[in-house]
Amino acid sequence: MKPLIVANWKCNPTTIKEAKQLFDSVTEGIKDINGVEVVICPPFIYLPTLFNLSSENLTLGGQNCFWEEKGAFTGKVSVVMLKDLGCEYVIVGHSERRKYFGETDETVHKKLKAVLEAKLNPILCIGESQKERNQGKTETVLRKQLQGALNHLTTKSLNHLIVAYEPIWAIGTGKPCDPEEAQKVSSLIRKIISKVCNSSLSKSIRILYGGSVNSKNAGPFVEKAGLQGLLVGRASLDAKEFVKIIKAVI
Repeated sequence: MKPLIVANWKCNPTTIKEAKQLFDSVTEGIKDINGVEVVICPPFIYLPTLFNLSSENLTLGGQNCFWEEKGAFTGKVSVVMLKDLGCEYVIVGHSERRKYFGETDETVHKKLKAVLEAKLNPILCIGESQKERNQGKTETVLRKQLQGALNHLTTKSLNHLIVAYEPIWAIGTGKPCDPEEAQKVSSLIRKIISKVCNSSLSKSIRILYGGSVNSKNAGPFVEKAGLQGLLVGRASLDAKEFVKIIKAVI
């Protein structure tokens, strides 16, 4: 299975010109690269333009979604809309969505279900805070988040599930999780999913790491920790650095 490298641009850049330049630079940088799957998740407003610029080497994804297809939901974007714009992946439950916009395990579950029903690939984000980590609650937090998201979903529907372990204490801090610790958490996630769903699913899903990823630590997370890819935030806004990250996992 190819490593999966996902760029989460978040609320960046501020102009369509910059978005096109960044996208074009990444496209050029990976044009001769094989053996890795690359996904770009830009702000919604840039999706139509980038869809027209997309190539075989780059796939588009949504940073978020709403669980209803359509209706009187001002400001929301549905999975059907994302799919129509060429998105194949959707990030669900990012810690910034939980922290700043009040998302709960229940709303994450609704979004995950909508993504699966649209036959898109959900990237379910989970992770603990520094305080929770210090209190030894990592397993408790991850179990609660996974149970809440996967509750009442069939194993068959979850075949395309991707889980991104993003410890909140590592996001944007420049202090990533150690590959050894990430490996242990990856095993823990599979253990939890085995109990919540079944062992077959726990063995087949892809687990990514996110949180202060750069070109120097990208390789160890995939090679040493045995993770199946990376969810990259800040570093994905630097085309040269992001291309180096991609090359580091091949």
